[in-house]
Amino acid sequence: MDRTVRRGSARRRQAAVGYALLLPSLIGVGCFLLVPIAVVLWLSVHSWNLLGPIEFTGASNWRSVLADRQFGHSLLVTLALTALVVPVQTALGFAVAAVLARRGRGGTVLRAVYALPWMCAPVAVGVVWQWIFAPTGGALNALLGRRVEWLSSPTLALPAVAAVIVWMNVGYVALFFVAGIRAIPGEILDAGALDGATGWRRIRWLILPLLRPTMFFVLVTGVLSVFQTFDAVYALTRGGPDHHTDVVAMRMYSEAFQAAHPGRAAVMAVVVFAVMFVITVVQHRYFRDRTERGEAERYEF
Repeated sequence: MDRTVRRGSARRRQAAVGYALLLPSLIGVGCFLLVPIAVVLWLSVHSWNLLGPIEFTGASNWRSVLADRQFGHSLLVTLALTALVVPVQTALGFAVAAVLARRGRGGTVLRAVYALPWMCAPVAVGVVWQWIFAPTGGALNALLGRRVEWLSSPTLALPAVAAVIVWMNVGYVALFFVAGIRAIPGEILDAGALDGATGWRRIRWLILPLLRPTMFFVLVTGVLSVFQTFDAVYALTRGGPDHHTDVVAMRMYSEAFQAAHPGRAAVMAVVVFAVMFVITVVQHRYFRDRTERGEAERYEF
């Protein structure tokens, strides 16, 4: 009986210590994740002009946002930007990682150099690229020897913004692929080489299947990052020309602080969260099925 009591007391003490160690993280999650989500949901059913009294409006904000063609346009622009950025930065990041993963002198320095654009402030990067894209005196037009309105053209503005975002994120993506490639057991690669898996066949049948967890992480974080893009777009185009780069983050900023409708901006935030959640679930199911199928199959060369 005494042993049972002592064991129960020891377990309670261990549980108390565990909860005490978790408390700082729980406070952080509560203050910086759960409370903001609750505030956004609360704001979505209220009307407030940032100065006057707050009024309950029910589903009025939801109806106006869901019927707003401009918000729908911003969602389409963001999806188009995602389609331009994520595949390119993933492919380039993998190509860079394939080179950086080779052990040799200067590898650490090269990895740091590639990661520098991602570590820089997006607004500062946007200002630098605004000068590069400048129609008069810009570095890119000087190199081409012709005048091109990169940021003022409805056709070129979004690809130009996408190119800047890709340039910023390639190093970040490459670092994850480098870690994934180096985590592959050498015995598997050696066995594949004996079976004739060299060059592209080595990448296609060995490296890429084993990098599925890393690929899933890179794609999910890439999509989430593009949906949250604001600083670079604000510095480069302010959402122009004629709303052709008006991504959802710019639209929420305009509604909340320029039009003084934080309730509508909160609804937009909830809708964007729902879209990102659906995209993430689809990606998760796709990679889960592929991973399970790959584990069940034997490699064939």
